[in-house]
Amino acid sequence: MKTQKMNRDWIATARTLSQALPYLQRYAGATVVIKFGGNAMGDDEEMASFARDIVLMRHVGVNPVVVHGGGPMINAMLGKLGVESEWVNGKRVTDEATVEVVEMVLSGRVNKRIVQAINAEGGKAVGLSGKDANLITCDQTNPDLGFVGTPAEVDVSILRDLAAAETIPVIAPLGAGRNGETYNINGDTAAGAIASALKADRLLLLTDIEGVKGADGEVLTELSAAHIRELTAEGVIAGGMIPKTETALAAVEGGVRAVVILDGRAPNACLLELYTDHGAGSMIRA
Repeated sequence: MKTQKMNRDWIATARTLSQALPYLQRYAGATVVIKFGGNAMGDDEEMASFARDIVLMRHVGVNPVVVHGGGPMINAMLGKLGVESEWVNGKRVTDEATVEVVEMVLSGRVNKRIVQAINAEGGKAVGLSGKDANLITCDQTNPDLGFVGTPAEVDVSILRDLAAAETIPVIAPLGAGRNGETYNINGDTAAGAIASALKADRLLLLTDIEGVKGADGEVLTELSAAHIRELTAEGVIAGGMIPKTETALAAVEGGVRAVVILDGRAPNACLLELYTDHGAGSMIRA
């Protein structure tokens, strides 16, 4: 009989799996919306790692819903096609030519790349945009910004059907206007609106930073709505973190049990958050 010594790494792996049991039980049947974006989208290895995590979540009973961005890819394509952009107060004006490129990149190249990555890891994913099955109906956010939309109505019946079929939806942040227009939606905003409509157990906002930081620069692992408002008023929460925390507050007020802002660059970030004692990033509750 062949014998071998037990490797310490094997033992640690088995212990980790055993310790994950309460969390596997806790999230069985739960809906988790994940906003995927940032640098991880441009790296094949990190994309594959993210896809494996999503497939694992589905196989242990979670209903994952992926919403993605694609800003860098949009910028690259606009430059390649020679489409010049106007800016108002630091925000891009999405005119008719620009929104066509946005839809082509988000619903086409980016969306299908994520779908393909999940399917390659043994999952069953399907790509959508907010225009499919009346998922997201938008109002214009600001006439000065052109075809930029704010979700007004969200019909998640198609997402419930896909969950029942154990299929993972991958959603591009586009919506339809009331007169048939195509609107570009901020990815975090779209994810928050979908999570609220689903009354999701968790909304995970993957970013390029570790989480919400306090005045001392340390990551705050748990925050209340009141604490966020206080830190924002003091200027501790500033810049690009403001819209993320606003999305988190709106989602929690809309019925999401908790929102986590975490570093999507960290290996297996979603699994760390859901299935370990220490979690990852900053959790916001009502």
